[in-house]
Amino acid sequence: MAELLKTVDGIPLKAALAKAQQRAKRRAFFLVFPLLAFVLITFIFPIGQMLYKSVNNDGFVATKDFGTGVTTPIMTNLADWFDANPPGTEPDEAAFTALAKDLVVLKDLKAPGQAGTRINYERSGSRSLFTKAARRANKLEPPYKEALIAVDEDWADPGLWQAMRTSSSAFTTNFYLAALDRKRADDGSVEQVPENRRVYVTLFQRTLILSVVITVLCFLLAFPIAHLLATLPMRYSNLLMILVLLPFWTSLLVRTTSWMILLQSQGVLNDAMVATGILADENRIQMMYNKTGTIIAMVHILLPFMVLPLYSVMRMINPSYVRAARSMGATSWTAFRRIYFPQTVPGIGAGALLVFILSVGYYITPALVGGADGQLISNLIAFHMQKSLNWSMAAALAAILLGAVVVLYWLYDRLIGIDNLKLG
Repeated sequence: MAELLKTVDGIPLKAALAKAQQRAKRRAFFLVFPLLAFVLITFIFPIGQMLYKSVNNDGFVATKDFGTGVTTPIMTNLADWFDANPPGTEPDEAAFTALAKDLVVLKDLKAPGQAGTRINYERSGSRSLFTKAARRANKLEPPYKEALIAVDEDWADPGLWQAMRTSSSAFTTNFYLAALDRKRADDGSVEQVPENRRVYVTLFQRTLILSVVITVLCFLLAFPIAHLLATLPMRYSNLLMILVLLPFWTSLLVRTTSWMILLQSQGVLNDAMVATGILADENRIQMMYNKTGTIIAMVHILLPFMVLPLYSVMRMINPSYVRAARSMGATSWTAFRRIYFPQTVPGIGAGALLVFILSVGYYITPALVGGADGQLISNLIAFHMQKSLNWSMAAALAAILLGAVVVLYWLYDRLIGIDNLKLG
């Protein structure tokens, strides 16, 4: 039997190599750990929280004492009735008795507003309904069905009971249904909301269409700029590159405000066209608080994100390729179309992805210059986060937007290949 190879210390060579590899792996892990922790804390964990919040809202079934951190179940009697009776069951005296008992608990815990707010997301006016009934909860007497309906007739509304049924579980898909302009009918089926309340799908469509338009305009403007920068001598291209990078050194708010001054009806552009006789004073062009203002301002802001990837790719293209094509009889257009342009596709893909993804989630610029017609879905997400405090709805909208971007990324990978993506 052949003798095992050993190191000078007498350790088998195989074991020594395995130990050295483990030590190298540990060293590599500790080197990347700060970056891994940063990504987990600032990216993965927030996205996970957002996805969880989009399907979880326990405002109707639990209340939390922020002083002690203790969570107390509420609406337990009504939840038990819902569990015992299938959807579509008409609320009977037992259902109203359970509701009356839970209203007493809500009053004692000072939580009727919280429970009502959760139902208010689906049925307007529910918050005041709960607070009014909770104030009289200790005075209610059997039969509770007649007593509660006497307090407010809305307690007999089947739609209200369907909303309470779906809210009796902390986990629900109703926020995703609402984000797609759908709702649950009184019998539990899914249906479209009335036409005058269909907002979200329209905003999603507008966001995607405007993002595509902005991406195309950025490409049309950035391609000749990047080509000029790539073909000029280095001393001149570096000087012009400063103009491309200059917007990064200026506050986004300042740039957006500047466009507001330029584009408004009494702004610089309209005044200049009136002064030169291009427009009559009464025919000033409305370029603010609409889609036009949003497109112009966002194209200016996102243009560098298209120029830089294109420039990095064009700079590496050998000009002798085009000269060789011309020497073999190709026209300038043919040489550009068949030789030069295909080599710029990785830069085009990188720039298009950057601009599109940034424009889909832009918030400040559409909020300032877009008005009602130029608002994007990001503005409605911010509204639910800051004004309505419906964080689950905001999370559902953001999750759908994230899903659309992931699908776009997947399509790009299938059609072009993510390995061909070049950012620099």
